Amino acid sequence: MALGFFGACFIGILFFHGFCACDRAPYYSFMLNATSAPTISYYDYIIVGGGTAGCPLAATLSQNASVLLLERGGSPYGNPNITSLSKFGAALSDPSPTSPSQRFISEDGVINARARVLGGGSCLNAGFYTRASLEYIRAAGWDGRLANESYQWVERRVAFEPQMGPWQSAVRDGLLEAGVLPNNGFTYDHIKGTKVGGTIFDRDGNRHTAADLLEYANPGGLSILLHATVYKILFATKGPKPVAHGVVYRDASGAKHRAYLKRGLKNEIIISSGALGSPQLLMLSGVGPAQQLRAHNITVVLDQPMVGQLMSDNPMNAIFVPSPLPVEVSLIQVVGITQYGSYIEAASGENFGGSPQRDYGMFSPKIGQLSTVPPKQRTPEALAKAIELMNNLDQQAFQGGFILEKIMGPISTGHLELRTRHPEDNPSVTFNYFKEPQDLQRCVEGISTIEKVIDSRPFSKFKFDYMSVPQLLNMTAGAPVNLLPKHYNSSQSLEDFCKDTVMTIWHYHGGCQVGSVVDHDYKVMGVDALRVIDGSTFNLSPGTNPQATVMMLGRYMGVNILRERLASEDLAN
Repeated sequence: MALGFFGACFIGILFFHGFCACDRAPYYSFMLNATSAPTISYYDYIIVGGGTAGCPLAATLSQNASVLLLERGGSPYGNPNITSLSKFGAALSDPSPTSPSQRFISEDGVINARARVLGGGSCLNAGFYTRASLEYIRAAGWDGRLANESYQWVERRVAFEPQMGPWQSAVRDGLLEAGVLPNNGFTYDHIKGTKVGGTIFDRDGNRHTAADLLEYANPGGLSILLHATVYKILFATKGPKPVAHGVVYRDASGAKHRAYLKRGLKNEIIISSGALGSPQLLMLSGVGPAQQLRAHNITVVLDQPMVGQLMSDNPMNAIFVPSPLPVEVSLIQVVGITQYGSYIEAASGENFGGSPQRDYGMFSPKIGQLSTVPPKQRTPEALAKAIELMNNLDQQAFQGGFILEKIMGPISTGHLELRTRHPEDNPSVTFNYFKEPQDLQRCVEGISTIEKVIDSRPFSKFKFDYMSVPQLLNMTAGAPVNLLPKHYNSSQSLEDFCKDTVMTIWHYHGGCQVGSVVDHDYKVMGVDALRVIDGSTFNLSPGTNPQATVMMLGRYMGVNILRERLASEDLAN
């Protein structure tokens, strides 16, 4: 795709200048609660989902069109559980109906979460910022120059170089000793070897999310409605193909609203609701497997059997390493990009190890993924007893960090199905972790590399001499990190350890894949005026961590859509 368009002046505005000089995102004037919305409204573009892709997409489209962005959650601003590094995990641990995180458990038995907040997953994750590989960009068919400029557009607002502490430095040096070479220093690029990547946390520990990219928006061209839950896309079905022309949504009070597209050939509805929300909304709107839709009494607009198919989640496996020394609070900063398709990362401090004041973080009996109380046994009495026992433990037991691996891809895929017709209800999703042998082998290689890091000379001061790697494996395997049945002694078989301790790193994707549900312009095949732009379109997870590429994609496609719009207007004139 050629880059030149709009003229040099407009490119300069679009790529290099924002509309807000403030360093921290404000309470945007164009951001309102959906209860204040009119019953009927009209726009050039309607975007469903103000997440990691939806925010940069809306900011870009607002430069030359009227845009409505509908977000089912609230604002991230003013919530320290989202904005502060020291509070990492608090939002993920909040199971309340108003939480920015909505928990779900896959049919595989793995505890997971989806975002419910403006900014999406970038408000909840561990903040690591790294680009996709050049090979990934070429395989996706993206224009390399525009992709690079779109990454830079994102990075000017939300990406930073992390401050390395002793524990993270020891992990980096341990990876190098373990043979994950070369040392690539600090870089956003995806390069094999060991590197320090970017972070969306600034030096003061403040999180910068995809919502901050709305600083680039044209305030006169954008309306954001919070707590606006879209129930379905409206289609006109009298022509040769169904044409999307509006949406039905409800505000927090339950009042129904309708938003329609203005007349215009290039006006569109764009779904950016994430890997669960986007295929779910297509199905609720009548686009999906006909048999499943009819089972829920949904009128079939288009029989599209691939909606909800090819769902994947990159399995994560971690080893907790107690430390005899205090360790810094750190999220993901270092990554080892191995030759065999496993990525090694690490995080440390009380966010993970926990403390009584923090309700024991990842070990929390109430919500932690490494809780000693299985989810189905978390009665008030059991929780109280567990907390009492933990209060009596030496706090050194919670001092340390996790070294984790996730595999690339993955190759294993599953599917998503509707449970109900209510968009706020989680669909049923199966990821089929390690169904393909190559995925399992990559995990085994990854855990083997972590073992070498733990036993490396640079990491030795952060490990108790009397704790062997098999003991550490058994300690991790003994925690009910998921709802799967366990093997007797996981440390005897790394294959069993991988299966028994599989967790999510929240990098799930698919359900509306390019080539199956959408074309290479992200247009839903078989209908008009409808696109899907988010991680549900990915065939594989990009890079070691996807958020940079999801934000880039929102920007990238916004520029391409405006290019198409201007070309159409030029032809009309």
